[in-house]
This record gives sequence, C-alpha cells and structure tokens, in this order.
Amino acid sequence: MLGDILITGGASGLGHAVAEAVAKAGGRPLVVDLRAADGFDHAVADLADRSQAERAVRELAERAGGLDGVVTAAGIDACGRLEDVTADDWERVIKVNLMGTAATVRAALPYLRESSGRVVTCASTLGLRAVSDATAYCAAKFGVVGFTRALAAELAGQVGVTMLVPGGMATNFFDGRPEQYQPGPDARLNRPEDVAQTVVFALSQPPGCEVRELVVCPSTETSWP
Repeated sequence: MLGDILITGGASGLGHAVAEAVAKAGGRPLVVDLRAADGFDHAVADLADRSQAERAVRELAERAGGLDGVVTAAGIDACGRLEDVTADDWERVIKVNLMGTAATVRAALPYLRESSGRVVTCASTLGLRAVSDATAYCAAKFGVVGFTRALAAELAGQVGVTMLVPGGMATNFFDGRPEQYQPGPDARLNRPEDVAQTVVFALSQPPGCEVRELVVCPSTETSWP
C-alpha cells in the first residue's frame, strides 16, 4: 500500500502518469500543478513561488492526514543560447525545476519524517551530461542531482530518497519549441506510463531498502551515456 503520495506537475506528462500509476497501485495521489488535475485531489500552485509551493503541500497533507511520499515531477525548459533566452525565462527554469523541488520537499519533511516516507526527485540525463542551448535546464537539473544526493545522505535512515533520471518521453514537454529543439522524426521516446512504473517501484520498497538512483531512458537515447 503506497499511501498518500504528493506529486508535483501531476496534471500532465510524467506527473500525471505517476498519479495514475499510484492510484492503480492502491495509493492516493495528491497533485500540485498550475492547473487543476481532473480526477485527483489537487492544489493549484506556481512552484516558482516558494510560498505557493509550501501552502499547497500543507493544504494537501492536512486534507489527507499526512504524507507517505513525494514525487517532484514538475519541470519546464527554455531552450536557446544563454544570450538569447531572457533573464526572466532563464531564472524561471531554475525556480520551478530546482527551487520548486527544494521548497516542496522542505515543506513535506515534517509529514515524511512522521511516516518514514519517501521522496522521488526528477532529474534528467541532462543533469549528468551538459549540451549546448540548455544552460538553464542543465543548471537546474545538475542542481537537482546534487540536491538529491546530499538529501539522501542527510535523511539516511529517516526518509527514503530516490533520484529518477529520465531520458526523452512522449509528453507535451516539447510542445511549442522551435523545430531545432524538437525530437527528430525518427526519435524513439519512452512512454511516460512506463517511466511512472519505475517511480512506483521505488515508492514500494520495504522499510530499509532504498533505490537510490534510477536511469530510465530509451535504448537509443542520444543524451545517455
């Protein structure tokens, strides 16, 4: 039994797939997103705003009577060379992907300590390998990698911590990008439903057994290894 699992970005993409997988596994998804998540208990919040993130976590945790896990699946990108991406867009990527992850986990910690719960953060293959025209995204996801590894050391024996490193997925993440930043016509992307199953696997481990890091990518992933 997974219990009450808070999922950021749960209204679409990987986050929505995780919410559905958690529900199918007998858990209760609690979604935080910029928009309502139909079919799931949710709170609307902009993760770029720390106070909104903290309020959403508290609101959902109090309604549920606690938290058994947190999955930080919310993420955005701003493609382009550093001088071509506006400072506001660049900084928003950092705020949502990195600062929003930290704010969500920080707010959830009192509940997770009580339940001996678990955290699953969402990094990226671009958190381990840098590419051009992705300074904001790489900076944010490299930050998530460092944050998660330090968090795992800090919470050892108290709260389980797993870092998910996904490659390309067939979601709306690429919508609206210029053509050069879109997956090619022959790109093979993972289904978010399949990646979500690995998250449920990490959340389902017995006490004392932890999956520290998971790399889940298409077999032809160009950014790994």
